[in-house]
Amino acid sequence: MQRLGVEMKIFEELRIATANLADIAGDMTEPSVRLGVTGLARSGKTIFISSSLHNIIHGGRLPRFEAHSTGRIGTAEISPHPDSLVPRFRYESHISDLTDKKIWPSSTSRTSQVRLSLRYQSRDSFKRTFRSDRLALDIVDYPGEWLLDLTLMDQSFRDWSRKSFNQANHHLYKPFSSDWRAFSECIEHKLETEEQGDEPILETIARQAASNFTDYLLTAKKERGAYALLTPGRFLMPGDLEDSNALTFAPLPDNLYCKDRKSLWALMERRFEAYKNEIVLPFYRNHFARLDRQIVLIDLLAALNEGPETLAELEDTITEILRAFRPGSHFWLRNLVSRRIDKILFAATKADHLHHTSHDRLERILERLVERASSRVKSAGADCETMAIAAIRATREATLNLEGEELPSLIGYPMEGESLGEDEFDGETEFALFPGDLPTDPDSVFKPVESKSQATAESILEENAAKTESVSEQPASQMDPTCFVRFRPPDLDKTSEGLALSLPHIRLDRALEFLLGDILK
Repeated sequence: MQRLGVEMKIFEELRIATANLADIAGDMTEPSVRLGVTGLARSGKTIFISSSLHNIIHGGRLPRFEAHSTGRIGTAEISPHPDSLVPRFRYESHISDLTDKKIWPSSTSRTSQVRLSLRYQSRDSFKRTFRSDRLALDIVDYPGEWLLDLTLMDQSFRDWSRKSFNQANHHLYKPFSSDWRAFSECIEHKLETEEQGDEPILETIARQAASNFTDYLLTAKKERGAYALLTPGRFLMPGDLEDSNALTFAPLPDNLYCKDRKSLWALMERRFEAYKNEIVLPFYRNHFARLDRQIVLIDLLAALNEGPETLAELEDTITEILRAFRPGSHFWLRNLVSRRIDKILFAATKADHLHHTSHDRLERILERLVERASSRVKSAGADCETMAIAAIRATREATLNLEGEELPSLIGYPMEGESLGEDEFDGETEFALFPGDLPTDPDSVFKPVESKSQATAESILEENAAKTESVSEQPASQMDPTCFVRFRPPDLDKTSEGLALSLPHIRLDRALEFLLGDILK
């Protein structure tokens, strides 16, 4: 099995090298850059892609994106992608949702891609003389759940089974895994009462185990959010593999370990390896092994609300996922066969849920969260930065006067069905709230609460809950300390043709400058 794994890795490297050479050949006519927009579920990948495309194409306000703000980008348009087998990113539908229906795009359920063709004027005389003034920016969108599967590539079935059971027995997951664990404990008895090696019996047990395991994963995902390293990701978001035989395996207790090829263990192990080789590896090869630049989107505010254990879990998840990527300095000879990501941006999304006076604190917490991951990136020779952003800004800032105290506050339209205390919103009423301040010491939010005097993100929200009031002169509400209010997309100024030329944002221009600025010089 180990030798097979080594041979598979060599074969995969050859396939990646072949694809890189094909990319380079295509770049002779139109140079391309593959930007990886990476993030767990609900981190804002689709929104980031949609807002970036719209603001670049329609001349949105991007003052810190130098090539755009100085007018050196002449034209920008979406063009057909060379890989016609992958669905096109539904840019127009997403923009319609945001600007006309004023709803956020639905969660991504399958892979899609988009190519933005740029014509620009370089400031470099050498580039103007010897290189094309065109650039193709390729971006891929995918379900965040599938990203978790990259951590499986170097795991054996036995290692994965042990990790899965250890996680299921953790107090954060134990309430959700009881049925699956109970079924797993009965498997040995089921095997003893049936004829060993009976394929129909093994198949029945395998499907029952997979069904119980999937139910546990879905419940844990719903209750714990996107922070947990719950694998396999396709069990959570199957896409076109729904009801497929490829998803009929599950971890097994170590006492069932058996080398007999006709055993249940061997059956599950074969399916686990097939899942890696036929689903995970092609996903990695086609969408991650050939990246040039990368942005990692993290919904840090939601994790802060959950407390230190969730932050620690998110830190481990991000660190493990980033191990699968290939950071490194740009060197043309090596890049002929093995591309490296030479710039990675870690971005805390939904910065519009905080007043700007807390953005630097959010960035310091983000730096602490990705410290291990960024250390690996920098040691490999790649550039790395952290930033607090909002690809679309759903709030605006104001100052509220509450009993003589001036409070820096946010105003926006809470989504229909959202509630604060006794107030439930209809999606049409503006609301003002004081979001509170994040701690000045980033380490404090990673420490377990030992006393009532210890500040955490949750206690800060509790302390400021009463400092919330409605713009429409409703009574002040009590904020749920474990839930940020979700705002709908903002009202936008439009042209006579009904087109919103600019989508408001926070630091989207700085993010684009870091990721693409040097390429467009």
